[in-house]
Amino acid sequence: MNEKLRIIESSWDKRAKALEKSHPLKTLKTLPKMEGITSSTAKHLKAKGLFYLIKHDKNKIFLRYFFKKPLKYAASLIRSYLKPLSFSRNGDLFFYGLEDKDSFKWTASAQDPLIILGFSYCHKPFECPSGRFSDQCQNMEDHPVCNQCFIGKCTALAAHTEAKILYIPTIHYIGEKIFEATHQNPDRQVLFLITACELSLTMFGDWGNMIGAKGIGIRLDGRICNTMRAFKLSEEGIKPGLTVVLKDSEEHMLDLIRSLPPSRTGASF
Repeated sequence: MNEKLRIIESSWDKRAKALEKSHPLKTLKTLPKMEGITSSTAKHLKAKGLFYLIKHDKNKIFLRYFFKKPLKYAASLIRSYLKPLSFSRNGDLFFYGLEDKDSFKWTASAQDPLIILGFSYCHKPFECPSGRFSDQCQNMEDHPVCNQCFIGKCTALAAHTEAKILYIPTIHYIGEKIFEATHQNPDRQVLFLITACELSLTMFGDWGNMIGAKGIGIRLDGRICNTMRAFKLSEEGIKPGLTVVLKDSEEHMLDLIRSLPPSRTGASF
């Protein structure tokens, strides 16, 4: 970790520790024991994911981009669908086109990729000043909520790297952003690091493989969506429960962010 990030992280941790006492946030007192995907939802999940993407694609995002390279995308999608899983997994880390964390770090440092860092809205705090169901994050240095939020901490660090930071309200939102990055920069690899529930990470990995994006998904815990009904409601902003990144996964994510190339002129695409 470079010295700048070390100082930022140390300062953030000190502020967060003090604010936990003076301005405590609403948190999960205990983690619910929920299976990542219910057994009935897991049946024919690839087909359910395809149906959901097309049915709820109001702006025709996926179809519009799909037909820009229909033969290439169709072949890649079929190859991914024929595999039992679209990813490999180690605990709460889901790997797409990568073997492990080291291969992510090598790609980030050696291949000059377009790096996307994304956070599912459902682990924003209830008190988030930008609102939970939103693609915004104010991340104010003097705000008591921002300075306790794990997303805020990651954003504070990643703002000094080459990552493009996104706050994800829906699957179509992140899909469009990855499509845009791929088509606007055809000669560069798209590399992502995102948080999401197990259902999302399992159901939509084939589409990432179709595009050729590589990356890591960090599985959320807590009041997750583990059925299609809960997922659909969440995509409409109806998410009364709170999800969390577990402590071990937090450290994995921070370790990956610390390894990202430092910002040159500010990432944009």
